[in-house]
Amino acid sequence: MKRNAVLILFMALLLAGCAGNILNGDSNKYEGDFSIEVEDFTFTNQDGEDLSKSELDGKFWVADMIFTNCDTICPSMTANMARLQGLLEEENIDAELVSFSVDPTNDSPEILKEYIEERGGTFDNWNALTGYTDEEIKQFANNSFKAFVENPDNSDQVAHVNSFYLVSPDGNAIKRYDGSKADNMQKIVEDIQSMN
Repeated sequence: MKRNAVLILFMALLLAGCAGNILNGDSNKYEGDFSIEVEDFTFTNQDGEDLSKSELDGKFWVADMIFTNCDTICPSMTANMARLQGLLEEENIDAELVSFSVDPTNDSPEILKEYIEERGGTFDNWNALTGYTDEEIKQFANNSFKAFVENPDNSDQVAHVNSFYLVSPDGNAIKRYDGSKADNMQKIVEDIQSMN
């Protein structure tokens, strides 16, 4: 009888340890290179509709910062985001794409929509956001992604990062990629697969 009680106690402790490991494994599931909580937001998408961060909860999403008058990195970044969209579809991965305009004064929803469509993107899982001030996007980019955005003297060219950011289902930015390099799109897909 005593032996059975000891055996039951041992099994209970073993199972508790396993459960603890499973729980710990879950909490580390979305470990990346860093962890920055993305601020809550509600901005206007390419269809003139509101998109809130809460609508992205529970999914991986990839964010970047672009503007349509950009004459340097934005065209290739947007084409790469369209490439990423295709790879996600091929692999049947349910993830969202979000492009934040860093020139909201000029980038209306209609202009953003046309810009992305011209580079091969569709809007099944891609939102292009505007509807805020220059200062608001500057602060949001810095607080949510530690990303640099600067519009010097309101010129027609905004200085910004060329990064794509992987955001975990719990709303934290966890990885950064060079969005101007096409081969990084496959890396993003593999990283999402490894954490799913």
